Amino acid sequence: MALLAVLLPSILSVLAAAQGISMFVFGDSLVDDGNNNLLDSIAKANYYPYGIDFSQGATGRFSDGKTTIDDVLCDLLGIPYLPPYTAPGLNGTQLLGGVNYASAAAGILEETGQHLGERFPVNQQVLNFESNLSQLRALLGEDIRGYLARSIAIMVLGSNDYINNYLLPSLYSSSEEYTPEEFANLLINSYRRQILALHSLGLRKFLLAGIGPLGCTPNQRFWGEAQPDQCIDQVNAIVGLFNRGLRSEVEQLNINHSGAIFSYGNTYAAIDDVLNNPANYGFTVVEKACCGIDLGSQAQITCLPFTSPCENRTEYVFWDSFHPTTAVGSIIAQRAYSGPPSDCYPINVQQMVQI
Repeated sequence: MALLAVLLPSILSVLAAAQGISMFVFGDSLVDDGNNNLLDSIAKANYYPYGIDFSQGATGRFSDGKTTIDDVLCDLLGIPYLPPYTAPGLNGTQLLGGVNYASAAAGILEETGQHLGERFPVNQQVLNFESNLSQLRALLGEDIRGYLARSIAIMVLGSNDYINNYLLPSLYSSSEEYTPEEFANLLINSYRRQILALHSLGLRKFLLAGIGPLGCTPNQRFWGEAQPDQCIDQVNAIVGLFNRGLRSEVEQLNINHSGAIFSYGNTYAAIDDVLNNPANYGFTVVEKACCGIDLGSQAQITCLPFTSPCENRTEYVFWDSFHPTTAVGSIIAQRAYSGPPSDCYPINVQQMVQI
């Protein structure tokens, strides 16, 4: 049994690759990336007291359990949970099912999140992916081209470029240097270069997730002194500029690269629907974070280590001051996987797999 437990992840990865299902994730949420920055420390210290059950595959990355992309979407696709790029001994057949290159505090811009310590911005994540290709080529030989063309690249970026850059004027000058429209264009232009770099390396199926309504997070409600039941509309309007730009970019990428498929994941709409209709999804708390110290109308701006979380986690929209709970993550993942074009445009992940 012990030997089977050791071999099982590699066996599952091989089976997933044989079925043509592999997933590579690039983003800003991974904490076990070996950088040991401030966010890593907070999240890792929270694992034990928050009762996260790792035996069920939960990663616990700024979450009360499974994450939207890695764990929940992996479940829907029927593939093993993705190892992080820095996982000890990651090589060979373990790579075949896919890898998560995401990094906590990372952004599209290299300077984003620099006050939080070491992290892998998206340009470095692309380089990390490229560093694994030699091992994959050794395993697959001439089949590498077909393997990469069948694989799915999930890209979840942009939130940190606002939370830990543009909306943090005390540490970053970007909001003084760029109008909201200019900053959104800067992000899209930088993002495009990294997307096309991955395309040049052989990936052909891309899910590009938009940013959620950041103005509705407990952090922004608190600092923006929002009225009860109100979000910070100005912040949501700024985020909307990026989302509209990304959706337009998806349309242009599909026109310019006929042998590939790019889809836009409407994260904003999914979370906005939950916030406006919480009872429909079984949620009762939309303004406060499950993990945080109650300051009255809002929750604390950070999730401190060893702080006891709420007991009814499934009733909360937000786990900490920024991130949704696993319950919300499951909704986002399901919409990306099988939702209509209003959720995932022009096609969803399930349809993408079948191409």
